[in-house]
Amino acid sequence: MDFKHISVLLNETIDNLAIKPDGIYADGTLGGGGHSLEIVKRLDKGRLICLDRDGEALEAAKKRLDSYKDRITFIRSNYDRFREVMDELGITAVDGIVLDLGVSSYQLDNPERGFSYNNDAPLDMRMDKRSEKTAADIVNGASETELAKILKVYGEERFASRIAGLIVRERQKGDIETTFELNNIIKSAIPGKFRREGGHPSKRTFQAIRIAVNGELDSLEKALGVMIDGLSDRGRLCVITFHSLEDRIVKNIFREAADPCTCPPDFPVCVCGKKPLGKVITNKPVLPGEEEMENNSRSKSAKLRVFERIRNQKQ
Repeated sequence: MDFKHISVLLNETIDNLAIKPDGIYADGTLGGGGHSLEIVKRLDKGRLICLDRDGEALEAAKKRLDSYKDRITFIRSNYDRFREVMDELGITAVDGIVLDLGVSSYQLDNPERGFSYNNDAPLDMRMDKRSEKTAADIVNGASETELAKILKVYGEERFASRIAGLIVRERQKGDIETTFELNNIIKSAIPGKFRREGGHPSKRTFQAIRIAVNGELDSLEKALGVMIDGLSDRGRLCVITFHSLEDRIVKNIFREAADPCTCPPDFPVCVCGKKPLGKVITNKPVLPGEEEMENNSRSKSAKLRVFERIRNQKQ
């Protein structure tokens, strides 16, 4: 299928990367290649490392970036293996990293992948088809308590318990195998008044199951500190999030990296010995403008946060 992709907060991300023509950069979530294309255009003797765990997306992006392939190294890997990948390539530090989190346009628009509640397809939702666990495995295998927790924590779904209970009852009649089967269960579980407001009734449940299938929040927590540590002096990490759980993780890890001191506030001097790793560039997240939100509905919940590594800074 054709890869229709509009990169979110593209100009803002590229500006914040402060790209050096001879620098080394990493795109940890290649997706459609929109951010990578703008990075590699600005490189002369520099190098770009592109990671994605989705083999189909990686191949499609390779075609889009073919004119610049001499400056790019493509790696099929999740971004939480950032340090291992850099070690394998012999790279000690990079000058900038981009993470554009969540599901890509390619994955959403490819019905057979099972990410979208707008198309009837097998319940899959794996970003990496090499992974064993699918959405169907969670829907049909998790306990009612586990399902309710997934929907409440990852989807912030107010009717998590009702939906989980109805899933468990319905799967006793036979496995729930398709997105539309799950859609119908969700609609039945949510009172009519609430189905008519706040967008598609399946949105939060599908988000929650997708996050659980792909371990997205675990990957994010695992990767951010390692990525900050892998930045060169004045190197920057730009992270685009699409829901509050991701944004909270990024905000907290950035804040702790900028101010890691654990001494009580009334201590006259720091004695814990924990030194700042850099500074947060975005005290408040960068949000898309009205024009971008009108042109790309998927940008509406996007937030960009930026951290700059500063080595050997004075205390």
